[in-house]
Amino acid sequence: MFVDRVTIRVAAGTGGSGASSFARFKYRPKGGPDGGDGGDGGSVYLRGDSNLATLLDYQYKSVWKAERGVHGKGKNMTGASGDDLYLPVPPGTEVRDVESGKLLGEVLAAGDIMLVAQGGRGGRGNSHFATATHQAPREWEPGEEGEDRTIELTLKLIADVGLVGEPNAGKSTLLSVISAARPKIADYPFTTLEPNLGVAGLSDSRSFVVADIPGIIEGAHAGKGLGLQFLRHVERTRVLAFLVPLDQPDPQRVYDQLRHEVASYSEALAGKPHLVLLSKRDLLPADGPLPQLQAPGALGTLTFSSVAGSGLEEVKEYLWKAVTAARAEEAQASARGDDEWP
Repeated sequence: MFVDRVTIRVAAGTGGSGASSFARFKYRPKGGPDGGDGGDGGSVYLRGDSNLATLLDYQYKSVWKAERGVHGKGKNMTGASGDDLYLPVPPGTEVRDVESGKLLGEVLAAGDIMLVAQGGRGGRGNSHFATATHQAPREWEPGEEGEDRTIELTLKLIADVGLVGEPNAGKSTLLSVISAARPKIADYPFTTLEPNLGVAGLSDSRSFVVADIPGIIEGAHAGKGLGLQFLRHVERTRVLAFLVPLDQPDPQRVYDQLRHEVASYSEALAGKPHLVLLSKRDLLPADGPLPQLQAPGALGTLTFSSVAGSGLEEVKEYLWKAVTAARAEEAQASARGDDEWP
């Protein structure tokens, strides 16, 4: 099951309380205060894990708590701190506070760690309150409460190329022939019900990641079909590839509609570099003219057939060039300190 949005409660541990104690040793009947401090409560962190692809683990368990700190003891013994809790999430996970709606941060790569609930500080024991004029203090501090909040985790897949097209445009078939991915393929609409990722390999050990999302129909940005649910998965892609099947009576209308839906969903997404891929070339006569399609701003328009295997290498090479340029631009933006991507 592909789960890309969950709401969970995270509770950090409460700090242990300080102790109120006085030393009682042989030959030292009035040894003074020796109450130890309480241990700190454990914090809750999110940690990127490349072995995960969904948020399924949090679908069935919605409350996660870190350990509390242990109370202090006499003889200036500090209580043990509670263990921190690390929750693994797939790279590309966005975190928001449910109550305020504030974006708390993102886990973008494997190994990234993000604090989502701070553990409470342990209280001080009475030994800290002794002064020259107050030599037998009985004061002590309780441990601080740990943070307790409800957060929403939203997964946005990270890929180099995002395939965008109507149902049955040939996206899944293309992904299956240029990578080792095996998405469901059938001759009826909305065969793809969840995003799929595949790694397209080229010569000289070159590769890039391709994301195939469910088909986009008119009104997808407003919630029709499955588009609104999964359009966010192409937000983090570097390059968009719009698939327009050549068996459509009006390919220009299909392209314009796809561009409109993407722009209506996100202007930033519409501004990403994009190509036009005319699929199903095998359905037209080999010597027949191809429809003229106007795609202002596109990096190029290529024709291919996944079934016949024609034009696939050219498509991969063109996508590779576009991805390489986008990666270089991203690196330059990172060097300048820009945060526009992802």
